Amino acid sequence: MSVVVVQPTRTARARLQPFDARQVGLVDGFWADRIRINREHTIPHGLDQIRNAGTLGNLRLAAAGAGDYRAAADSVGATLPFLDSDVYKWLEAVGWELGRQPDPALAAAADGVIDVVAAAQRPDGYLNSYVQLGGGVPYRDLSWGHELYCVAHLIQAAVAWHRALADDRLLAVAVRATDHLPPGIMDGHPGIEMALVELTRVTGDRRYLALAARMIEQRGRRTLPGADRFGATYWQDHETVRDAASVAGHAVRQLYLDCGAVDVAVEAGDDQLLTAVRRRWDDLMRTRTYLTGGMGSRHRDEAFGDPYELPPDRAYAETCAAIASVMLAWRLLLATGDVTYADTIERTMFNGVLPGLALDGRRFFYTNPLQRRTHRTPGGAGERRPWYPCACCPPNLMRMLSSWQQYLATHDESGLQLHQYASAEVDAELRAGPVRVQIRTDYPWDGRILVRLLRTPAEPWTLSMRVPRWCHSATITGPDGTETLGTGTGTVKRHRRWRPGDVVDLSLDLPPRVTEPDPRVDAVRGCVAVERGPLVYCIEAADAPERTEIEELSWDPRRDLATVPRPDLEESLVGITVPVVRHRPGESAADGLTTGAIPYFAWANRTLGGMRVWIPRSTP
Repeated sequence: MSVVVVQPTRTARARLQPFDARQVGLVDGFWADRIRINREHTIPHGLDQIRNAGTLGNLRLAAAGAGDYRAAADSVGATLPFLDSDVYKWLEAVGWELGRQPDPALAAAADGVIDVVAAAQRPDGYLNSYVQLGGGVPYRDLSWGHELYCVAHLIQAAVAWHRALADDRLLAVAVRATDHLPPGIMDGHPGIEMALVELTRVTGDRRYLALAARMIEQRGRRTLPGADRFGATYWQDHETVRDAASVAGHAVRQLYLDCGAVDVAVEAGDDQLLTAVRRRWDDLMRTRTYLTGGMGSRHRDEAFGDPYELPPDRAYAETCAAIASVMLAWRLLLATGDVTYADTIERTMFNGVLPGLALDGRRFFYTNPLQRRTHRTPGGAGERRPWYPCACCPPNLMRMLSSWQQYLATHDESGLQLHQYASAEVDAELRAGPVRVQIRTDYPWDGRILVRLLRTPAEPWTLSMRVPRWCHSATITGPDGTETLGTGTGTVKRHRRWRPGDVVDLSLDLPPRVTEPDPRVDAVRGCVAVERGPLVYCIEAADAPERTEIEELSWDPRRDLATVPRPDLEESLVGITVPVVRHRPGESAADGLTTGAIPYFAWANRTLGGMRVWIPRSTP
């Protein structure tokens, strides 16, 4: 059984194949630490929260057949009907974790949750605690009910337990729930489409793939009821998936929809559908994506804005949208082999996904603005919370991190491709024969990646390593000598007859750099951002000169940036010293000052205060 999130079938039209999670073992370093924190702190914290919030209790009441649905209202006072999905996302995270490393206590807790889910299912297969406890009619409110969205997360949890643990208790529940769906149905919140494709991949039953394909074709024909102030665009129901030229509406819904479209396209060999998704993706990257990889610029409707509408202080950039972006980019990478999707995954994971989780693993962001004003309206951005009334993001982070090692590498008929860099070991069964590769690196703090061949067949094969778009200078040294790599290399490939003990040394230069915005993003015109390697940096009040607010600071282009260790935040973390000028009304500009910049993912872990990614440029 392959322990993978996305597993194209043998007949699918995919260029690359994922590795079984058991074939990619993280050893230590940055990503190993994040996964450990997720396992030891975030996932147990999540269990406490779904218990305390009544989310798990709703399913218990549904099993008993009586009780009142418990849910905190959202910002406009509406009851949230989709909280079952938080339980399923938590179970998915646990499934991937237990498949990687046994944990009797965690397994016992999850067993109890699975028992509750199974008991809550009606004899006819229907399962939704909101409808069951409220006496509602199934599938009556397709626009807002999220019933299929909840089934989608149930399926994805079931797939995780089936693949990682050969445990089919959840799969039996998911199949019965799916088989209860009436024909021609479509949910207001996409997500079911990609889940159905994975259900076909697990069960071999192509009815689920056919249902997903019908849902994709039905979208955009204005069939969802409720044309209120949100309009058809909110649900991506304004244009067909094949015809829509750009993303629109609710960001997470759009990205989940396109995940399903890619899955259907590769299984059906539908190049036209895949091309439509790639066209939207390219437009999204050019016109509606923040420097951090964040997506969704409007708080209203949690939606994409107009092209280049990317205000830093009003950015919504929901954590779930960043995760959905990684999910879509991964599918596009597998489908096409285009390394630019791996570049996007890297940028988004470091700067769009990780900021959603505090360094301690127990507090979260729902939205991720690129600026927090020192003097702001109470209740604004910047304070992490242990949970949310609408808690979609925290368990989404858990399942993303628990499956992250599956995103590091792929293989094809030619050999092995390394996409994301971490200290790890990869056991690969390539067409040429079995390969074992050891990777050692202090990435992202250091740009040197050492790859050692521990086992290799006699037949030649190709080792491919990504050279990120941000890298302007790199070298690669191996058995064939040293080569200097320029900007735009994309991928460096070495095809040869390898021997055990061979070493490939890829060194990526990591100087701090200043990034100019696209001039069409008027909200940050005249500003710069600071980056180093794959990381976007920000300045934060805690590092500003004494008695200085960050709004008083501008970047001084006459002096250089410098790196500095920041063990006060985290061992090995590298900060940047930024030269600044202070401007105050009625005072002469004060130059010669500096302020500290830290990786954006690490902000809001100290005292609350101002923060900004885009820094005004000082003028003489």
